[in-house]
Amino acid sequence: MNDEEALIQSALAGESSAFETLVCRYQDRLYTAMISIVGNADEAEDVVQESFIQAYLKLDTFQQNSRFFTWLYRIAFNYALARRRRNRGHLSLEESRENTGAEPSFQGDTPDTRLSRNEDIQLVHKALALLSEDHRSVLVLREMEDLAYEEIADALNISIGTVRSRLNRARAALKTQLEKFPEWNPDA
Repeated sequence: MNDEEALIQSALAGESSAFETLVCRYQDRLYTAMISIVGNADEAEDVVQESFIQAYLKLDTFQQNSRFFTWLYRIAFNYALARRRRNRGHLSLEESRENTGAEPSFQGDTPDTRLSRNEDIQLVHKALALLSEDHRSVLVLREMEDLAYEEIADALNISIGTVRSRLNRARAALKTQLEKFPEWNPDA
């Protein structure tokens, strides 16, 4: 039994500190993934909070045939989609960029390099916001969360073949969207 399985068993036995450990372990990663999905920091916080509540309430249904984060991501993704359907509101690109917050800088970079990287990151966020939810989610899970195809298939409840085709189409769609921005320079 690995550490994650032990924490889940302890949480199921009523140890709230075990579930708290799972929350601490995965909250930042889930939050980052949800910002990329919903495009809004406040909404991502709400989705993450509600997802952990639902995970706690439904922990006894977790069959442990996948990783806990994969199961948790599926809960969060489904909740984010449900919220979007209910709200039907759509953020403008400017609101989306403002709400995602500042991008990290890397030590040793020159100010010009950091500025260029931040501009590229903002353009990628803009382009991601223009993609369909299916394409955006598969790209986030693969490229930002570095999940394996099997984990993505499990998280999104789709086949591995569908993951491969969506990922291929999503990358092409992202490239097409980025090429529409005159300031995009992939060679920089």
